[in-house]
Amino acid sequence: MRINHNPLVVVRNLGILAHVDAGKTTVTERILFATGTTHKRGEVHDGTTVTDFDPQERDRGITIFAAAVSCAWDGHRINLIDTPGHVDFADEVERALRVLDGAVAVFDAVAGVEPQSESVWRQADRHGVPRIAFVNKMDRAGADLDAAVASIRERLHPAPLVVQLPIGSEDAFTGVVDLVRLRALRWADGDVFEETPVPDELWDEALARRRALEEAVAELHPGALEEFCDTGTLGARTLSSALRDLTRDGDGVVVLCGSAYRNRGVEPLLDAVVAYLPSPLDVPPVRGSHEGEERELAADPAAPPSALAFKVQATPTGRLTYLRIYSGTIEKGDTLWDASARRPERIGRILRVRADRHAPLDRAVAGDIVAVVGLKSARAGSTLCAPDAPLVLEPPGVPEPVVSVAVESRKAGDTDRLASGLARLTEEDPSLVVRTDPETGQTVLSGMGELHLEVAVEKLRRELGLEVNVGRPRVSYRETVARGVSALVYRHVKQDGGAGQFAHVVLDVEPYEEGGFVFRSAVVGGRVPQEYVRAVEAGCRDALAEGPLGGHPVTGLRVTLTDGATHVKDSSDTAFRTAGRLGLREALRACAMALLEPVVEVTVTVPEDAVGGVLGDLAARRGRVTGSVARAGAAVVTATVPLAELFGYATRLRSRTQGRGTFTARPTGYAPAPVATAAR
Repeated sequence: MRINHNPLVVVRNLGILAHVDAGKTTVTERILFATGTTHKRGEVHDGTTVTDFDPQERDRGITIFAAAVSCAWDGHRINLIDTPGHVDFADEVERALRVLDGAVAVFDAVAGVEPQSESVWRQADRHGVPRIAFVNKMDRAGADLDAAVASIRERLHPAPLVVQLPIGSEDAFTGVVDLVRLRALRWADGDVFEETPVPDELWDEALARRRALEEAVAELHPGALEEFCDTGTLGARTLSSALRDLTRDGDGVVVLCGSAYRNRGVEPLLDAVVAYLPSPLDVPPVRGSHEGEERELAADPAAPPSALAFKVQATPTGRLTYLRIYSGTIEKGDTLWDASARRPERIGRILRVRADRHAPLDRAVAGDIVAVVGLKSARAGSTLCAPDAPLVLEPPGVPEPVVSVAVESRKAGDTDRLASGLARLTEEDPSLVVRTDPETGQTVLSGMGELHLEVAVEKLRRELGLEVNVGRPRVSYRETVARGVSALVYRHVKQDGGAGQFAHVVLDVEPYEEGGFVFRSAVVGGRVPQEYVRAVEAGCRDALAEGPLGGHPVTGLRVTLTDGATHVKDSSDTAFRTAGRLGLREALRACAMALLEPVVEVTVTVPEDAVGGVLGDLAARRGRVTGSVARAGAAVVTATVPLAELFGYATRLRSRTQGRGTFTARPTGYAPAPVATAAR
């Protein structure tokens, strides 16, 4: 079913968020099947899914790249993005959340909230994206809806509003009771979906849970509270309206349950998406700026066009740029202004996306998510707008890479092809960074984790046919001040004909436990004018790029400018910036410095009989165990481990647990490195 001119009120732009293996891709596949977009259910284990179409995704059985699909349900157009669940690909989630209006968070009914579930939930919090929760895998042994809801309440801190009661448990899970309308929804063999009265044996429990839902909603929603106080209950219409408001305001999260693999619970999930998640008209206007002036953009198809590019994908047939259109209408053949690159771009074709398959469109309007062909300079984060109404939208944030590998082509003649391939990788994935090490001359590829870099290198080999040598990954260290210095005097005097340079500064440098860099001035009597104080701060920031221990960036210090002097003719911004840079470098050499290394929180899930070996291995990797709980016959161990010690850990864990152990890791900051590391 193709709907080209939907009013904005019937558009839903949403993402599927979850931890690895919670069932995001299977949920997406069942949504496509239920909406009639596909006529055969794709399976992750068979490599037949629509959204995991990349060969590496099918080989590994995980989602690596965010994939957009479009489908229709109950007269609504649903633009859906299936996001990765692995922490190494969190930037794909970040860019997707920047352009989405709502999300479905998927949780495992046995495991509840897992580490990456929490990470993506926090990402959605930062972007203010309303969510509903879907507790998946209700057919698994040990599935427990109440326990999963309790973990949502305890770890994520929203008010979970459970609107369903499961019928049966584990293998006997056959349907749900809809607590809003007090009806039973059952799925028989062959995926036949039917509505029936609530079974007698569940009637009392359904009424009790409906009452608990009404009370929870009345506590949070003033309109519902008024009706509840007047009548002692809430009607289905009032309850639905209140759930919609609470979801959109972020004051509550509607919780549904089901088994995507068995195709049970998908239709009510789609109904909830339509009923509770916002349309482009319901979200606050996006903010843009032009020459320092802020503007708000309403989702108006008649306004000047503006769109944000959030993903670039190179395909065999050309370069696809994915756009979220915030205002106006874009038509095939239009010329837009790339406000980031400051050049015009022509729209060659507009495509409605279904993963790696596309349907051509003549136009796209505000609220749409589409792909376009023909853009040459646009990157993820670029703003496209009308040439006569320039505007820059805030781009998605790009995380700082933490792991690096040295890459080189095996064949001398492939150097240029490798450079071109690396440029294409960084164009598609802004969280990858390529640089040349000034000391070794090596080409260094940096990313968010070992798997992230492994996938990038494999892409070079598969898609470009390049033979690449890869060096051991290196992590990004930092340097910090362990013991500071006071009253360090630095004079910058230069006289080589013409105007000279003179700057005199006195600096105090001390540790700053909160991290980062803080600069302040304690100069009195105007001995250093304010404009020169700013130049000294800029020079100090320049000096932070390379520390004295090993040339690593410096963090965790506070610099105070306590005194200084100027020359009536030879002092300038340039002179004081140079004095700030060279003065802080000299001060850092006089300080006691410490090396910091990135650390990650590791969550390892292993059979109970393998816990001892896993704990020993973590200790050997300088890990500090922070918790251990038993869950459904397995042990879940959390530990803080230096990132440098995690290389090769996946292989080691598999061998220690006969392939039954899994782990996830998420960056938690930096910690002091041992002296031996500093010496290396």
